[in-house]
Amino acid sequence: MKVRVKLFATLRIGRDKDNIYELKDGTRAIDVINMLNIKLDDVKILLINGQDGDFDVQLKDGDVLSIFPPVGGG
Repeated sequence: MKVRVKLFATLRIGRDKDNIYELKDGTRAIDVINMLNIKLDDVKILLINGQDGDFDVQLKDGDVLSIFPPVGGG
């Protein structure tokens, strides 16, 4: 299956910001995060097709996984 993964802000450093990956059926969001060597503490918002997502959700062909880090500012 093909899943589009979009990374934002500091998660883009050293990684593609937007890429399509060929993944095995049954792959979960957490599996993609681990594959990209992203620490769980570095993930604040996880969206699947623009909706609130969960680490254990199994992805489907054509899904868009968006991963955001914590954001600070003032």
